[in-house]
Amino acid sequence: MDWSTGLLGFAAGLLIAAVTAPVGVSGAVLLLPVQLSVLGVPSPAVTPTNLLYNVVAGPGALLRYRRDGRLYGPLTRLLVVGTLPGVVLGALVRVFAVPGPAVFRILVAALLLPLGLWLVTRTLRPVTAPEPAPGRAQGDPSPRTVTLLALVVGTVGGIYGIGGGSLLGPILVGRGMPVSRVAPAALATTFLTSVVGAGTYGVLSLTGKGHIAPDVLLGLSCGLGGLTGGYLGARLQPRLPERLLRVLLGSLVAVVGGLYAAQTLV
Repeated sequence: MDWSTGLLGFAAGLLIAAVTAPVGVSGAVLLLPVQLSVLGVPSPAVTPTNLLYNVVAGPGALLRYRRDGRLYGPLTRLLVVGTLPGVVLGALVRVFAVPGPAVFRILVAALLLPLGLWLVTRTLRPVTAPEPAPGRAQGDPSPRTVTLLALVVGTVGGIYGIGGGSLLGPILVGRGMPVSRVAPAALATTFLTSVVGAGTYGVLSLTGKGHIAPDVLLGLSCGLGGLTGGYLGARLQPRLPERLLRVLLGSLVAVVGGLYAAQTLV
């Protein structure tokens, strides 16, 4: 990696994280197409490189949310319990079952595009939510549902390197939970699962063939940019209205899904 690539990675990480941190997304979901199409990271090495970005960038936003007293809570614990085993399973699937970039892009498009459109639609045309069960807030799924969902999403997140929180965020927000509550939990989940996922890919690179190990220097460059941008984005979040945050989250997810869908048609 030359200095210009490192500088481009730093700038991309900073700008992406500043936009995505307020809605609980690490930025890895938007960094993927930049790494594949601009920075030329091979597949499947792009996945552990993205996980390394999450590991380096994550503490920026988390530090800010911790200072605001919004980091710890039962939602964070439920998400972590489900996503940690899921991300290990996802890494195994990514290396041994879905190594090619074509299948990889189809999978991302099929997941993100409908999810983003659903969230934007739910925000602009809200539906009347049923009365919550006793002891739960409006929009809260049951703890068992959250953990099972986290397991599934953690597996998917491990496959394409976003740690899981970036999918859990729009799903939970779409069900009616406030962004201010979901964002810190989703980012904490992304950080922890990315640590486990990056380690898993590191172990698999010792025995597997092909580009499995992460591009460490590029991951660090992007991550340092994300560290700065994530802190700024988390600081900005309380000043943004909830409706705007929901539309922003859904739009980001839908745009990424649309980009991957377009690439599969080329």
